[in-house]
Amino acid sequence: MDAPLPADLQAHLGRLVERLPPRFGDADALARIMPVALVSDFALEVFQRQPEVLDALLDTDGACPRPRPDLAPAQRAEWPAQLRRYRRAESARLVWRDVHGLDTVEATLAGSTRLAEVCLQCALDALEAEFAGRHGHVRDADGRPVRLVVFGLGKLGGGELNFSSDIDLVYGFESAGESDGARPLAAEAYFTRLGQHLARLLDETTGDGFCHRVDLRLRPFGNAGRIALSFAAMELYFQREGRDWERYAWQKARPVAGDREAGDRFLALLRPFVYRRYLDFGALDGLRTMKAMITADVARKELSEDIKRGEGGIRDVEFLAQALQLIRGGREPALRERRLLPALEALHRAGQVTDDALAALRAGYLFLRRVENRLQMLRDAQTHVLPNDRLERVRLARGLGFADWEALHAELRLHRGRVGREFEALLAGRAQTHAVGAQTDLAAWWCALPDGGTPDVLAAAGFGDAVEVDAALRDFARSPSVRDLSDTARARLDRLMPVLLQASAPADRPVQAVRRLLAILHTLLRRASYLALLDEAPAALARLVDLVTRSAFLAERLAAHPLLLDELLDSRVEGPLPDRAAMGAACARALRQPDLEAGLFLLNEVRQQLSFRIALARLDRRVEPRQAARALAWLADAVVDTVLTLARRDLEQGHGPVPGARFAVVGYGSLGGEELGFGSDLDLVFLHDAPAGAQSSGSRPLDAQRWAARLAQKVVNLLGTTTGGGRLYQVDVRLRPDGGKGLLVSSLASYAEYQRERAWTWEHQALVRARMVAGDASMVDAFESVRQDTLARAREPERLMDEVAAMRQRMRGELDRSDASRFDLKQGPGGLVDLEFRVQAWVLQGAHAHPALLVPRSTAALIECAEDAGLIEPADGAALREAHARLLGLGLDCMLDRRPRVIGPSPELDVACGTIRRIAGWP
Repeated sequence: MDAPLPADLQAHLGRLVERLPPRFGDADALARIMPVALVSDFALEVFQRQPEVLDALLDTDGACPRPRPDLAPAQRAEWPAQLRRYRRAESARLVWRDVHGLDTVEATLAGSTRLAEVCLQCALDALEAEFAGRHGHVRDADGRPVRLVVFGLGKLGGGELNFSSDIDLVYGFESAGESDGARPLAAEAYFTRLGQHLARLLDETTGDGFCHRVDLRLRPFGNAGRIALSFAAMELYFQREGRDWERYAWQKARPVAGDREAGDRFLALLRPFVYRRYLDFGALDGLRTMKAMITADVARKELSEDIKRGEGGIRDVEFLAQALQLIRGGREPALRERRLLPALEALHRAGQVTDDALAALRAGYLFLRRVENRLQMLRDAQTHVLPNDRLERVRLARGLGFADWEALHAELRLHRGRVGREFEALLAGRAQTHAVGAQTDLAAWWCALPDGGTPDVLAAAGFGDAVEVDAALRDFARSPSVRDLSDTARARLDRLMPVLLQASAPADRPVQAVRRLLAILHTLLRRASYLALLDEAPAALARLVDLVTRSAFLAERLAAHPLLLDELLDSRVEGPLPDRAAMGAACARALRQPDLEAGLFLLNEVRQQLSFRIALARLDRRVEPRQAARALAWLADAVVDTVLTLARRDLEQGHGPVPGARFAVVGYGSLGGEELGFGSDLDLVFLHDAPAGAQSSGSRPLDAQRWAARLAQKVVNLLGTTTGGGRLYQVDVRLRPDGGKGLLVSSLASYAEYQRERAWTWEHQALVRARMVAGDASMVDAFESVRQDTLARAREPERLMDEVAAMRQRMRGELDRSDASRFDLKQGPGGLVDLEFRVQAWVLQGAHAHPALLVPRSTAALIECAEDAGLIEPADGAALREAHARLLGLGLDCMLDRRPRVIGPSPELDVACGTIRRIAGWP
C-alpha cells in the first residue's frame, strides 16, 4: 500500500478541492479529482473558474475535444478571453486524461499540438476576415489571392508539443503583391501587421492568462529580420545565409495555419537546404556547435537537473535522431520524418540505429517527456528543471507512480545515462580518427609540407618507396585544391592524412596506393561533405584504404563518383546481393523523375551504386565468380529495360506510338550468357514487329521501320551518354544481321530469314547465348521461336566441327595476347573462348535431338545440359565447370584491379587450362 502523503501536502490539496463548487464534494467525484489535484494546481484552478469543464470530465472522461471557439466579428473584444478559456479547458482535459492513464505520452503530445493549431487557425481566420474588411485581400500580379503561411517549427512542427510550451512560428507568403481594399497595403506590410496581431492575440497575458507563448526568433535574421517574408526572399536567405542550426530547425517545419498548400510548396523548395544530396557528415559540426553552446549554458546556469538540455536529456535524443536524418536524408527519403519516434524507427529500419539503441532511446525519450509534461502541468509553467522543493518532489514522484523522490530520481539517472551514452557514441568517430593519427610522426611531417619534412619519416612508417611517395604528396600539398581549402576543411584533411598514410604503408604497392588515394582526395576536396564523412567515420576511412590498395577499378570509381563512398557505410553492403527484382525496382525509380535528363542521371547513380556493391562483394570473396557475373548481367538487364522505357516515352512525345508494334532488345555475348564482367560492353541486337503499313499516331508520324530505328538509336545513345552520374554502358551492335552493313533494327521476319538462310555458323554460335533482355513481353516467345528453329536444325557433325575449329583458330591468331611468360585468360589455348566454342558446338550438334540444350544460356548450365544429353562424361563436365569458375574468377580479379586479363602462370591456372584443352580438343 502506498505511504500516506505528507500532512502539509494533504492540507494543500484539501484547500484546492474545497474551492470547487459543493456539487463536486461527493466521494466518487473526489476519488477521481484527488489524483489530478496531486499533479496539477493549474487544473484545479481551471475547474474552479470553469466548473463546466469538470462536469464534462466527470461525465465523459474528456473523450472528445471541446468545440473550437467561435470568434464572431461583432465580439472582437471577447476574442482573447474566448481563446484563453478554450485553451485552459482543453489543457485541463489533457491533464485529466494523462493522470487517469487514458492517454499515452504520444497522445498527450499530439493533443497539445492539436490544441495549439486550433487556436492558431481560429485566431488567424478571425484576423484575416478583419483585415480583409479593412484592407482587402492581397493579390499577386496575375490577380490570384495570396494568404499568410504560418510555419510551425520545433516540437509544434513535429507534432510533439509539450504541455506548456511556447510555439516557434515563422511567417511567409508565396508572392509579392498588394491588397485590393479601400486602404491597400503592400504584401509585406499587410502580412507583417497580420502576423503581429496574431502573435499578440495569442501571447499577451490578460486576466484570463495567455493562450500560447509565441516565439518568432527563428525567422530569417532572427530578431533583426522582418516579421513576414516572401518565399523568394526566404529562399535567397537560406541559399546565402542559412546556418547549420537552421537546418535542424527547418527539418521539423510544417505549415500549421493559413495557406498550407503554399507552405508545402515552399518546404519542397527548401528541402535541398535541409537535406543535402550526398551523405552529409558535416551536419555533425553543426551539432557539436549547438551542443557545446547548450552545455556551456547549462553549466553557467547550474541546470544539471534540466531534463531537456542537461546531459542525456530530451534534447540529446532529438539531436541524435536529427543528425542521423540530416546525414542520410538526402539520399534516403524514408528518413525525412518530422516526428521523433517515427524518425527513430525509420533510422532503425535503415540500419543506422541498433535494436538496443532504439529501445534505450525510445524508453528514455518517452519517460523524459512524461516527466517534462508533469513538471509543466503543475502550474502551467514552461519549465524543464527538476524541483528542489520537498513537497513538489513528492507530488512529482507520487503522481508518476514512484514510492518516493529517490526512486524517481534513480529511474531518471538510468534513462539519462543510456541516452547520454548513445549521444556520445554519435560524436565519437572523429575522436577515434584523431587518436590514431596522433600516435605517429606522420602528422607533423604532413603539416610541414610542401617545403618541410624529409622522406625519412615515411621510410620509418614502413614505406619502401619513401622518396616517390614523398614527391607525390608534396605535389598534392602544393595543388590549388589543397591551398584554397577553408580552415574547417583543412583541419579535416590534416586529421585524415596521417591515418591514410599509416594505413597505406603496408600495401604491396604503396606508391600506387597513395596515388590512388590522392586522386580520390582531389575529388573529395571539392565536396566538403565527403571529407567530413571520412573525418567522422573511421569505418569508412579504413574501408577506403583497404579498397584502394586492392582494387584500381574501385579506386577509379570512387574518384569519379564520390557518392559511392556512401556504400562504405551502408549496412546492406555486407549482406546478400540484391536479386533481379530488387535491381529492377531500384532502376525503375528513374521512371518517376520529372524529365528524361533527371531520370538518366538517377539511373546512372543507381547503376554505379549497385555495380560498386557487386564489386565489393567479389573483392571480399563474399560471392562466387558466377554469382558476381550473373548479378552484373541482371543489373544490365534492369538498366536496359529502364532506358528502353525512357527512350520510348521520349520518342512518343514527339511522334506517338505505333499501334500494334512490338520491340525487343536482345542481349548477346556475356550479357546474354549472364557472365558479364566489371566495365564490360553490352552486345545488343534490336528487333521489331509491326503490321504492314503501320505508322505512329503522333503529330509527326513515322513509319514503323523508321520509328523502331529512332527508338534503337535513342537507346544506344542514352546508354552511352555521360552525365554527372557517369555513363551507363558502351554498346556494341556489330552482332546484328549483316554486321556493320546491316540495319540497326531488323524486323522479326527478316531476322528469322537471315538466321535461316544467310547467317554464318559463328553467328549461330553467338545465338546460343542470346536472350531477350528488354521489350514487349509478347516478343519473348517470338524471339525464342526463331532461336530454337535456328539452333535445333540438324547439322553434319564433321562439317560443323571444322567450321567452329577454323573460326576458333582465326580468332586466336588475331586476338590472343599470350606470350612465353603470360597467358590470355580469354583467348589463350585452354582459355574461356575455347570452352565457350566447345559448348556452343555441343548445342549446335545436339539440340535437334536434345531440346533441353536450348534452354540455358550460361556456360556452366550448358555444360550440365551436355552431361544430361550424354555429350560429355559427368566427370569431365564437373572438371569443366570448375575450370570455368577458376578462369572467370581470375578474369574478374583482373578487371577489379584494372589489369589486362593476361596473367602469369600458376598451378591453378595450369590445371584449369589443361582441363579445357583436353576436353575441348581445339588445335
